[in-house]
Amino acid sequence: MKRILLSGGGTGGHIYPALAIARTVKKRYPDVEIAYIGTEDGLESRIVPKEGNIHYYTIEVQGFKRSISWKNVNTIRTFISAVKRSKAYIKEFQPDVFVGTGGFVSGPPVYAAHRMGIPTLIHEQNVVLGMTTKFLSRYVDVVAISLEESQKYLGRANRIVFTGNPRATEVVQASATQGRKSLGIADVHQPIVLLFGGSRGAKAINEAVLQMVDRMKELPHVHFVYVTGEVHFDAIRSRIPMEEFPNLSVKPFLYNMPDVLAATTLVVGRAGASTLAELTALGLPSVLIPSPYVANNHQEANARWLEEQGASKMLLESELTGETLWREIKRLLEDPEEHHDMSEAARRLGRPQAAEVLVDELEKIATARF
Repeated sequence: MKRILLSGGGTGGHIYPALAIARTVKKRYPDVEIAYIGTEDGLESRIVPKEGNIHYYTIEVQGFKRSISWKNVNTIRTFISAVKRSKAYIKEFQPDVFVGTGGFVSGPPVYAAHRMGIPTLIHEQNVVLGMTTKFLSRYVDVVAISLEESQKYLGRANRIVFTGNPRATEVVQASATQGRKSLGIADVHQPIVLLFGGSRGAKAINEAVLQMVDRMKELPHVHFVYVTGEVHFDAIRSRIPMEEFPNLSVKPFLYNMPDVLAATTLVVGRAGASTLAELTALGLPSVLIPSPYVANNHQEANARWLEEQGASKMLLESELTGETLWREIKRLLEDPEEHHDMSEAARRLGRPQAAEVLVDELEKIATARF
């Protein structure tokens, strides 16, 4: 492959798999040209350009309202406009293959690529399909899924391939040593608990952590890493007297998340697709607090599935308090047998070669079409 075009946005769960694909293609084809279609002000506009070797195109697009709304009329207009603009980018870049990784951002570009006869693949990260995947599945050459259970929702797909989530491939290559170094933790045996609420943070998790922060003094041998999300950082940081908590690091965002995860003992966070891929690739026990504000309540489906496999404990946001969260954290840290069993269960679910398998599929459809 000489040129590959990608699209996906809105959340890290859509962006990071796309970048994992891009990096894997780059390793296999050092001279490949890579471009990405995203929005001008979305999360992808801040993350993708940091790669330094990906050309970034922008479109204006918005998601559909699930309820009947006049706003959907404007959404259709922006979709048509975004398809037209995407066709211009595709004509200019001339990709051999187009990959969409979800979010409404990827809808118009992937549809445009299909209409122009470009080989197309979309990747679904969650158990329950997003609206974009549902719409595009009837058009694209291949739908790649992260979790086998998703297959039952894809009756109209041309071809389905169980690849796993390409984010997993990057995480298993991460360095625990670098993760500890970035946190200033010298002791390689010190347990680390990582708490985060997704790329933007989560108010409910932030409040629960604040309620239990004093309890961290009960486990001075454990280092807690608390990622607030950039929006919440200043307000949260001002409420914690850091000098009283030498075993706590508070961060707005972690750009080296794979390295920190590789050094982590227990994870507390949302149940987005990338998180599941990371946990299972590394065999990390977790307490998952699914967001109730996402489409199709897909995070609860993700978390429930992982809990049913014995790899995680799910806490619904309606059950979440500082006390309930601390109880689960302390229990798992003080029960090495359960911690081990959860770790093994998570590892059995991992697909560490996901990115390689997915790039194999891209080669197949690119070769078949041309």
